[in-house]
Amino acid sequence: LPVTRVVLEAGGGSHHWGRRLRELGHTVQLIAPQFVKPYRRGQKNDYRDAEAICAAALSPQMRFVGVKSLEQHDLMLLHRQREQYVKRRTALANQIRGTLGQYGIVVSKGLGLLRRALPRLLEDAGNSLSATAREAYAESYQELCELDEKVARLDGKLEHLAHQDPRCVRLMSIPGIGPLTATAWVALLGDGAQFEKGRQCAAFLGLVPRQHSSGGKERLLGISKRGDRYLRTLLVHGARAALRTAGTKEDRRSRWVREVAATHHANVAAVALANRNVRTAWALLRSGETYQMVAA
Repeated sequence: LPVTRVVLEAGGGSHHWGRRLRELGHTVQLIAPQFVKPYRRGQKNDYRDAEAICAAALSPQMRFVGVKSLEQHDLMLLHRQREQYVKRRTALANQIRGTLGQYGIVVSKGLGLLRRALPRLLEDAGNSLSATAREAYAESYQELCELDEKVARLDGKLEHLAHQDPRCVRLMSIPGIGPLTATAWVALLGDGAQFEKGRQCAAFLGLVPRQHSSGGKERLLGISKRGDRYLRTLLVHGARAALRTAGTKEDRRSRWVREVAATHHANVAAVALANRNVRTAWALLRSGETYQMVAA
């Protein structure tokens, strides 16, 4: 075909085909499936899907998904692997703690406490653990240590990649954004060129209030939680860490978040700070600048 505009529904393999089509010189745009569905008439088939994609692409208000590069997929692959290792480690720790209760042994919550307690329990001949149980828990402890090593190895690799990418370096200059959040941002959003302003980026990540307004009366609810849950979680956890240290700082940003925390729940303050960090991060990536503390 001659060089033209090609629109695809975002899904499995769509970014790969988007890159291949761009190599052929075409202009490629991806549309999220939830934005295509309202344009499909009648029952679902290939013809009506294509018709709906064309109708959605012609809408002037349509928002498109950026085609990700191979580097972005590499970063996200490391994050997905780490996420799975962390989930497996958490599930294993909960299983160990829960089954120990059947032997009358209680271990306090916390992964670090379990790591320290399990070897002592295995060496203690005076507790109620049988030989079979000791063998099983020894294998579980070995698996727990292996998962710790895998998570630590991926953390080190992501931190190294973060310091090699100028975009990540700029993002990490913002309090509350570290190597994990910075690399996840670059993997999912790149430089944020698909957004016209920072608020659109925050809305894409689900960090703005949901609306249920009618008749000119505005009604705002909790955050929408749209977009990628993984990146939103990292941003909120990073904001919680920054919130804990805000009490020792006197810059404008720290004073603002202290005022929010004084009149709202800590979770609300953390989400508000995460929202502000998203807008700041988008502005830094678009301008190429580094975050500077502003005195109060």
